[in-house]
Amino acid sequence: MSLTEQVEEALETIRPYLIADGGNVALEEITPEHVVKLRLLGNCSSCKMSFMTMKAGIEQAIMKAVPEIKSVVAIDLAEQE
Repeated sequence: MSLTEQVEEALETIRPYLIADGGNVALEEITPEHVVKLRLLGNCSSCKMSFMTMKAGIEQAIMKAVPEIKSVVAIDLAEQE
């Protein structure tokens, strides 16, 4: 299974919770340095708790499922800072 497939599989475990809150997440890219870049969608893109969701939920799920991943960033959160 490719790195992308593994990350997508990890995202599938957390997507139902995001969708329940009117949000979602999309995998934008995995860099050669094994950094996952995500885009938060729907309510997740504007929610004040999205940074916590990102760190405590999404990042944990991905890094636990795919140990090769070094970090997880939300590109839209980075743009807002």
